[in-house]
Amino acid sequence: MCLACEEADMYYKWQLIQQIAKGEMPEGHSEDDLRALGLPLPGEIEVVEEPDGTKVVRQKAPPAKKSTAEFACDSPTE
Repeated sequence: MCLACEEADMYYKWQLIQQIAKGEMPEGHSEDDLRALGLPLPGEIEVVEEPDGTKVVRQKAPPAKKSTAEFACDSPTE
């Protein structure tokens, strides 16, 4: 791939990442398309503003797994 084509590809992916970080699915793309490009899905990344004012795209922490077992107290209630 020539340098100009490589730069155009990187710019295209950056535009997609910006849309995904806003929580939008890029028009004309499916989840499979994004995975094939090596990109995250909407909701997996976010734009975070640093204390110095710069904006950074970061991966969101995975949601906490909910325990299916309910809490059971071992001590008697009386």
